[in-house]
Amino acid sequence: MVKTAVVILNWNSLKFLKMFLPDVIRHTADSDTEIFVADNGSTDGSPGWIASNHKEIKLIPLGKNHGFAEGYNLALGQIDALYYVLLNSDIEVTPGWLKPLVSFLDNSPDVASCQPKILSWHKKDHFEYAGAAGGFLDKFGYPLCRGRILSEVEKDTGQFDSGSDIFWSTGACMAVRSEAWKKCGGFDPDFFAHMEEIDLCWRFHKAGYRVTFVPGSKVYHVGGGALPYNSPFKTYLNFRNSLFLIYKNLPDRDLKRTLLKRKFLDGIAAIFFLVKGQFSSSWSVLKSHIDYYRSIDRLRKKRSIVKALGNKEPEGLLLNKCVVFEFYIRNRKTFNSIITYS
Repeated sequence: MVKTAVVILNWNSLKFLKMFLPDVIRHTADSDTEIFVADNGSTDGSPGWIASNHKEIKLIPLGKNHGFAEGYNLALGQIDALYYVLLNSDIEVTPGWLKPLVSFLDNSPDVASCQPKILSWHKKDHFEYAGAAGGFLDKFGYPLCRGRILSEVEKDTGQFDSGSDIFWSTGACMAVRSEAWKKCGGFDPDFFAHMEEIDLCWRFHKAGYRVTFVPGSKVYHVGGGALPYNSPFKTYLNFRNSLFLIYKNLPDRDLKRTLLKRKFLDGIAAIFFLVKGQFSSSWSVLKSHIDYYRSIDRLRKKRSIVKALGNKEPEGLLLNKCVVFEFYIRNRKTFNSIITYS
């Protein structure tokens, strides 16, 4: 068994591998660490480039595009390690990025997952959309981050330079205790991509683990490498997977009421897209609800599995606020302004 496996899931990301893989190797080389690239059926020549140029990398061919969730499930099932570090191909790591994450897991046996500070590669003094300084969830299942509220990203002024428990760690760069990954079942493959890490972290909490932000580690994320942020398919996945997330994980006492209000808010979002002339995005919202209803039987079975993990809820990490209301009505566009407002 290797202590730490850094695993990059690749799908036609040769451009990013050429840009960032050499730094991953340079800043990660360690007798206790191995680097893997799991290939999701790429057609851009990236597996051959890795084999020719980086023989120290262990290549795991997956045959076809299984998506982010199932791709990682299949890859990690072939790796024997104490810790997994899931790393996007479009991330630039920094010197010493890995050690704080591994040390934190070493010293915190109740932590299932942790993440570094995620900064923008394009604007390096700002946080990056996918994770920032740690993820949270509002009462209707909308994700937000310390450093990112909806589309608004904050400048990093050191406001989040203390370690903190968080609701979810970003799939762009997350260190995971393999024991917790296996116990909680890994990613839900039906999510395909987007929000699968939030679903998994919710299960971590239910099983009694913690999830944390480690400010001593930082990386720079390009973002939108596989799916652009304005992609209608990404919109579809985010809305559909958010419904999946709520149905699978919310306690019985809150489920019906929360789903009803969330469906109403999604309807407003669909109308908003329509008014702006974004017809594909409006259809994506509608399609997400259609496919949610088609999936109810499977979701009901998964909900039973989640309940069997435990019933612990992450106190203070599931915010009793509506981030959409705070952002658009109260004009509160920073994390600290939302959580301190009563």
